[in-house]
Amino acid sequence: MGSRCFNFHKNVSNFAKTLNHARTPHVVHKKLLPTLGCRAFSISSFKYIERRPDSPRLTESYYHVTSESHLQGITVGNLLQETVEKFPDRECLVFCDGNHRRTFAQFMDDVDNLAAGLLQLGLKKGDRVGIWGPNTLEWVTTQFATARMGAILVNVNPAYQTHEMEYALRLVGCKALVASASYKTQNYYDMIREVAPDIEHTQPGHLSCKTLPDLKTIIMISDEHFHGTYKFQDVMSAGGPREVAKVHNLQKQFQFDDAINIQFTSGTTGHPKGATLSHHNIVNNAYLIGNRLGYDDGEDRICCQVPLYHCFGMVAGVMCMATHGATNIFPITGYDPEATVKCLQNENCTAIYGTPTMFIDVCSKLDSMDVTFPTLKKGIMAGSPCPSEVINRTDQLLGTTMQIAYGSTETSPVTSLSFRDDPPEKRLATVGSTLPHTENKLVDPEGKIVPVNEPGEIMSRGYCVMLKYWGNEEQTAASIDESGWYRTGDISQMDEDGYIKVIGRIKDMIIRGGENVYPTEVEDFIHTHPKVDDVQVIGLPDKRLGEEIGAWIKLKQGEFATEQEIRDFCKGNISHFKIPKYIKFVEEYPITVTRKVQKFVMRKEYAKELGLE
Repeated sequence: MGSRCFNFHKNVSNFAKTLNHARTPHVVHKKLLPTLGCRAFSISSFKYIERRPDSPRLTESYYHVTSESHLQGITVGNLLQETVEKFPDRECLVFCDGNHRRTFAQFMDDVDNLAAGLLQLGLKKGDRVGIWGPNTLEWVTTQFATARMGAILVNVNPAYQTHEMEYALRLVGCKALVASASYKTQNYYDMIREVAPDIEHTQPGHLSCKTLPDLKTIIMISDEHFHGTYKFQDVMSAGGPREVAKVHNLQKQFQFDDAINIQFTSGTTGHPKGATLSHHNIVNNAYLIGNRLGYDDGEDRICCQVPLYHCFGMVAGVMCMATHGATNIFPITGYDPEATVKCLQNENCTAIYGTPTMFIDVCSKLDSMDVTFPTLKKGIMAGSPCPSEVINRTDQLLGTTMQIAYGSTETSPVTSLSFRDDPPEKRLATVGSTLPHTENKLVDPEGKIVPVNEPGEIMSRGYCVMLKYWGNEEQTAASIDESGWYRTGDISQMDEDGYIKVIGRIKDMIIRGGENVYPTEVEDFIHTHPKVDDVQVIGLPDKRLGEEIGAWIKLKQGEFATEQEIRDFCKGNISHFKIPKYIKFVEEYPITVTRKVQKFVMRKEYAKELGLE
């Protein structure tokens, strides 16, 4: 592939225009990048690594980022096809647990065979197809197969109990469910049978269930036969050449604004809501995430610790496989820090994804090991507040320059992400700056934009905002205003450069005697104690002050501390009203499958334990 060197100081826009006028493909030579003031640019593949913009010097907390990278008007199915044509022999998926590997060409065959099988079962465009289970090859195959034949994939949390699964499937009217046989203590077939006891006497595809009237087809990911269900492999071979040809022909009928995925919110304050996302939502979010991380059609290999049912794994992970050709590697079906370390050692990973809790666990494993990961350079930490001490420790032990992401399921998910070359005070203390083609603003309780460096609720607008909450117009209207702004419920601050610091959830804010206390502030300080491995701060009921501060602390292995020692550490360093009155040393926190700490569970348990209810 030819290249030209231009020894001049012009911006990347003018340089791109110069190359676009040429008739042959060009790629900027790496030695030229510093001259151009950007990281990389590839005209031939329409990918580039986003450069950090000059400081906007804001006075109000509103930031909108423009970009040389245009939004991609393409469906998931067509995008995958294009990427397969570019990299047919490149490895796209690795599942270390079982050593299942697929090249892009092999994966494309699997996807279209399954899509053809789903059509053969009578499923059609717009039907909702649930996927219930941990991280497996079949999960990802189902994700892209439903996109190729027009169904809407419904992500069901693998930790859901029977009533939760039943509620989710009924809410969105699932017509089919693809399920693993089991996961940890969950036996999925038994749970399905609990809801639909007639399944044992029903022919596959003809399920009749009073509480789930739309559900007709169950597909089990197992070699074992379960009464009333299809085997996953049998469905993959159910369609012939005619059905596969139909899959290819269908691609012309789908629009990128069509709904493609339903993901359920956590439901910590009530029943889960079904955030409905389009092709346009998730394709472009993955595309812009990959650009900022530097997945410029290089052979990046991502160690994906996070679950597929969540936006983090499904969009930032496997969708970056489709947008940038990045290999996704899953250490284990669930989560195990030891498996992650083995994956990093054996698979030449260049990037790693995880929540702060996951990285704390991995670093604890590495403390007693003498290993390095020479290919590992970058990654994303997200999912909950990311203390600077955790980021620093992760970078030191893994050799990464971690990038911090922020967003929500309803925004596909990422709206803000740091750059790898951000100044330390920005990269360690903020969630970065707004992604291109996205608007972020911070507002007061009356909806007015606040000055920079003042707290306000962050609101987001742009291509990334979900279509709706499925079947819930009232909640949709409450979350997305008439101007298209999505209300996040997070209190943040934006500085003059457009960088965002998340202070905490509005619902998590503690009001102690009239003083507002944001748990993240207290957590960040206690994290600096040399004996502390992790800390979570909550509000507890108090008859006189309204609320008091409570802290659950995990100490580093082999360390011992007292409650008074922690309070003495805080005195004179943080305001007296922020110092925890109640301190509990714990080994673990109540967590979700994505390793997010369930503070509402902590509050309930601790208040009961202390007799404060």
